[in-house]
Amino acid sequence: MPRISPVIAAQAETSVATMFAQLKAKIGKVPNVFATIANSPATLAAYLLFSTTLQRGQLTARQRELLALAISQANECQYCLSAHSVAGKMAGLTPDQIREVRAGKSDNPLENAIVTFAIQAIQQRGRVSDEELNAARVAGVDDGLMIEIIATIALMTVTNYVNRLADPEIDFPVVQTQL
Repeated sequence: MPRISPVIAAQAETSVATMFAQLKAKIGKVPNVFATIANSPATLAAYLLFSTTLQRGQLTARQRELLALAISQANECQYCLSAHSVAGKMAGLTPDQIREVRAGKSDNPLENAIVTFAIQAIQQRGRVSDEELNAARVAGVDDGLMIEIIATIALMTVTNYVNRLADPEIDFPVVQTQL
């Protein structure tokens, strides 16, 4: 049973109902995480705008899913690992690639650098060393991409922490946090 109840669509205020309709049109349903965030309509609106804006950035859909998985693993968020395992498959990731990225690795050099940089930034709270920064740059992660990775960490941390706090029912095939 969730610790914070999701907003029920039929009882949602107009602004939330509108956001729910947009989510349903875009992804086919209103996942419980968004119904839970909707307890604060301003937070849901901000999250959706931030997410939509980042989708127009440098990161590809595949790279965003790699990051979502790596960040959710670092934050031990079972809900997001479950949701993004599905989304990762839709973005072209194989089950083996999903497991690898959750372990902080990728066979693709640029993707590996993106995931490595994100994990370093999380573990060191943004204080990536000069050596780590240079290694990311050599691997193709430019300054703009670094900032976008940090923004993705912030975005994912919102859902990771809401899920850890609220404990919503996982409405995706469940994935365990342990590898």
